[in-house]
Amino acid sequence: MLNLRLWGKIYKNNKLIKHEEAEHNTGADYQENLKMCITEICQKLDIQKPYWLPKNLEEYNKYSKTSFKQDNFIEEIDFDYFEIVELE
Repeated sequence: MLNLRLWGKIYKNNKLIKHEEAEHNTGADYQENLKMCITEICQKLDIQKPYWLPKNLEEYNKYSKTSFKQDNFIEEIDFDYFEIVELE
């Protein structure tokens, strides 16, 4: 079974201001574990879930990390960007 650990970080003025981790191993597929981790991190950080744009998918597939800016959110955000990183 695949165990997925994700680290979510919020940056403002080039400083890390909040971060949380989530880990899921539901036996489901990778995408499902990823969605569950992102949902849990967003709840812990009290932010809305971002929308994935093609750029995010490309970055995540290549580097196992991506960042979400205002374009990825419907509501106004009070930080510069939200980054997720897959941990080993």
